[in-house]
Amino acid sequence: MKYIVTLCRVIVGVLFIISGFIKLNDPVGFSFKLEEYFSPGVLDLGFLMPYALGISIIVVILEVLLGVMLLIGFRTKITVWSLLLMIIFFTFLTFYSAYFNKVTDCGCFGDAIKLTPWESFIKDVVLLLLIIVLFLKVKYIGSPLGDSANRLIIGLSLLVSAIFAYYVLNHLPALDFRPYKIGANIEDGMGVPENAPAAIFEYSWKFNVDGEEKVVVTNGDYPTVDGEFVDVETKEIQKGYEPPIHDFTIERDGEDLSASLLQEPKLVMVIAYDLAKSHYSSYSKIKEITDKAIKSGYKVIGMSASGKDYTQKMKKEYQLGFDFYFTDETTLKTIVRSNPGVLVLKQGTIVQKVHYNDLEDLTFE
Repeated sequence: MKYIVTLCRVIVGVLFIISGFIKLNDPVGFSFKLEEYFSPGVLDLGFLMPYALGISIIVVILEVLLGVMLLIGFRTKITVWSLLLMIIFFTFLTFYSAYFNKVTDCGCFGDAIKLTPWESFIKDVVLLLLIIVLFLKVKYIGSPLGDSANRLIIGLSLLVSAIFAYYVLNHLPALDFRPYKIGANIEDGMGVPENAPAAIFEYSWKFNVDGEEKVVVTNGDYPTVDGEFVDVETKEIQKGYEPPIHDFTIERDGEDLSASLLQEPKLVMVIAYDLAKSHYSSYSKIKEITDKAIKSGYKVIGMSASGKDYTQKMKKEYQLGFDFYFTDETTLKTIVRSNPGVLVLKQGTIVQKVHYNDLEDLTFE
């Protein structure tokens, strides 16, 4: 039993540290996921929406600390109780998401490892079973270190986590797992390989045959039935290939101009997913660097999900020398974890990407 507990302890501790660190690398992204859960269509906890970022930071640091505490055997009863309560909540959340198809990606491992809702639920069930073993056999969880050494390790873990969180919040994630990382080509990311698997659908055709309902199931072909067609129900039984970038558009007056803009040899994108929530004090610096880019031969565009009235107001108020285009808010949040943030592209390839705190790092050749 002692060896079984040790194995469970290592698996749970390591997974909590990895999961916490991945989300700690991108707490803004995790806060967006929490906002999905808090939204009216899911848990309807709108009063928590303004606190999503703070909650995300607390949760991910707690994940890391609990993983470390379990591995070193520090305050074992409190640690195991905390792990049990946390995993029960996560298991409920992932089951709710999977069963009701509310949130298609739980965000358990950020953008590093994508899991379907049911995969996330199964992962949490396995963790729940392992933690129940630890809960029932907590007496076998010992510490190889003294109390002072344990306190030092926990204190250092908390300090390192807090410093790392502060850094990524004020800059950008240290590791970028998204399809818009530096070096990625956006057009290539939207492409579908020639032999990519296509989605498979099942069609249930309903017919009225001599006053009785008859259902014929096919994978697409209209069946030959001697009766009156009533209805058809479609069900996706196998997902097809989905390119890493599939919702990217740059629209102006209802027209998608992304294809031509991504061919620009020198392009600067100023991205602000919501101008009402943007960091306004950075726009004087954005004005300065975009004017410099324009003089250096770059085409500069703004990209926002805000309405035309708001974008025109921002352009006039800060005397910006570029126009704003419309792009979906979720896409803009995915591109850069900064509001505003700036990208520099060469024929669709991202060569620079910065947080508004790092605008001075931009160079224009």
